[in-house]
Amino acid sequence: MVEAWYMDESQEDQRAPHRLRPNRSVSLEQLRRLGVAYRKLDADNYETDPCLKEIRRAENYSWMDIITIHKDKLPNYEEKIKTFYEEHLHLDDEIRYILDGSGYFDVRDKDDKWIRISMEKGDMITLPAGIYHRFTLDENNYVKAMRLFVGEPVWTAYNRPADDFPARKQYMKFLAEEAQ
Repeated sequence: MVEAWYMDESQEDQRAPHRLRPNRSVSLEQLRRLGVAYRKLDADNYETDPCLKEIRRAENYSWMDIITIHKDKLPNYEEKIKTFYEEHLHLDDEIRYILDGSGYFDVRDKDDKWIRISMEKGDMITLPAGIYHRFTLDENNYVKAMRLFVGEPVWTAYNRPADDFPARKQYMKFLAEEAQ
């Protein structure tokens, strides 16, 4: 099951867990109130998994690819790792399904504090359009993930500040409604 927690302010290695002391866990319900959706799937059988097939049909995830993030597998590895870790948002939902390995998605809460979400094999996450987030590998330095999109993929990340985009404004409206 996925684990999430509030992060410390340390500038040490981004791949470290960065837990507060004492740890402040974040529940799936708290993530849901931020618009973050989580599912656990059978990554060993992703090619034939009826559950994944149904999710793709129901959510209209018509496009997918698989990315391996490892220094021996990803061209321009160091540059990509830095880019993934820059705080940004997208104009569409970001859907990632971990097929092997592990890493962290960090998201901002309603008070602009970082929450670290530990992702491992079988975890699928959907980050809503407009949420500020970033990604990094953990200390294992390897992840293989499926990327899913509705329609053609749009790879554009808008680094913070990007508050004037309609997707960000819609996300902020969602947060305000969730708070009521």
